[in-house]
Amino acid sequence: MLFFLSAILIGLVARMGEKKIVSLITTGIGDMIGPAIVIALARGVSVIMTNTQTLDTVLNAMENLVEGTSAGVFAVLVAIVNIPLAFLIPSSSGHATLAMPLLAPLGDFAGVSRSLVITAFQMGHGFMLMFAPTNVVVVGGLAIAKVGFDKYLRFIAPLLAIYFVIIVVVLGIAAGIG
Repeated sequence: MLFFLSAILIGLVARMGEKKIVSLITTGIGDMIGPAIVIALARGVSVIMTNTQTLDTVLNAMENLVEGTSAGVFAVLVAIVNIPLAFLIPSSSGHATLAMPLLAPLGDFAGVSRSLVITAFQMGHGFMLMFAPTNVVVVGGLAIAKVGFDKYLRFIAPLLAIYFVIIVVVLGIAAGIG
């Protein structure tokens, strides 16, 4: 509602006509349909996993894998696991809706703070979105710039390697502090 009212206020201040304001609001709502559907589907998967106790089974199996793991190693693994998930689900809210019901309790089992789990999740997700072909911003920007995706990947590969090392170092430091 805040966005809706803000859009109307901005339209009035900018002296846009009624048709222009409604047109822009409709366009904005249309842009949000895709992420809303992703969030709804991810939440549906989460509910099904919880109600069928599949989530509990997965958590139990994964608990055995992470038992005794250091916080730094666990955080790096969380980031790595979230990289392919971000490829499949580029919406950060949809990705979080699907992954966090699993990752938060898993972090509890491993004795890792939830803030570190969230940081690792976000770093893995953000890393993938820098080059994911499912990210509209990357693909749209490349189309506007008339740069091929393969050329972009070759250009950005060294930077991605540096970023990955930075992610590992930052998560290691955060694990040591937390």
